[in-house]
Amino acid sequence: MELLLFAFVVGLTVCGLAGSTMELVSGRKVAFTEPYVSPAHVLRSLAVTAGAGPFMLVNDALDARRANRISVVALLSCGCTAIAWSLALGIVVLAIASWATGLLGFPA
Repeated sequence: MELLLFAFVVGLTVCGLAGSTMELVSGRKVAFTEPYVSPAHVLRSLAVTAGAGPFMLVNDALDARRANRISVVALLSCGCTAIAWSLALGIVVLAIASWATGLLGFPA
């Protein structure tokens, strides 16, 4: 259980750092819109969405709820999806870190 919680916290940290950095650089709130997600820049959009996706999803869901475009149940569903996404992101980041330390010759 501790490993899953650790992976979730790592994913949440990566997501928060990526999203906050993008907000500071661009001066706009992170969302699934331009300049972050664009059909003209698919690879960049995928990288941004992979790193800050949960942050983007929560921002968009909260905006939609404030405008009464989604229900409370849909907002909770978006929150649960963001939690699962953060966990998956943490698992991927930890796997990449483990692989990279193995390549560098550090003991496992």
